[in-house]
Amino acid sequence: MDLLFETVDFGEDFPALRDRLIIELLYATGMRLSELVNLNESDVDFHHSHIKVLGKRNKERLIPFSNKLAILLKTYLQEKVPFATNSGLPVTECNRMDSPLFITNSGTRIYPRFVYRTVTKYLARVTTLRKVSPHVLRHTFATHMLNSGAELNAVKELLGHANLSATQVYTHNTIEKLKKIYKQAHPKA
Repeated sequence: MDLLFETVDFGEDFPALRDRLIIELLYATGMRLSELVNLNESDVDFHHSHIKVLGKRNKERLIPFSNKLAILLKTYLQEKVPFATNSGLPVTECNRMDSPLFITNSGTRIYPRFVYRTVTKYLARVTTLRKVSPHVLRHTFATHMLNSGAELNAVKELLGHANLSATQVYTHNTIEKLKKIYKQAHPKA
């Protein structure tokens, strides 16, 4: 992820900003592809630094975001109105509470295939993994959280899982990390 954000040139125009924000948001929050696509501007709460997400079974959850992501979100929203206007979308459409957070180059709401192509385009530049998708970013989010000491239950809530067993899928790297620590630290290992 560091390699992606530090070395890949996303560009300077609005589509580049949107693409970077899509990837950053997926990685920083662990949200599902469908949750990202359905985000509206009104779902972003800058005052409390969280995003309201409607997950599976219409279950609503709040996902916190960092100050760095808030700056990127604000920049994106400032650039969105002029871009949408140039695309023929009335400014009033952009300012409505139910207006989509992410729009395509033609000013319409993004769709799953759009996000999938965007993510694979940029991930393919920094990895040799055969399977690159938006879900890889969700998986990476969970793995990085667990490897950095987050409690399994907290990660479960952030991901919107109904059962802890669904979250335990992401613990495989943590077990490998524990084995490494064990071998380094235990005198009989």
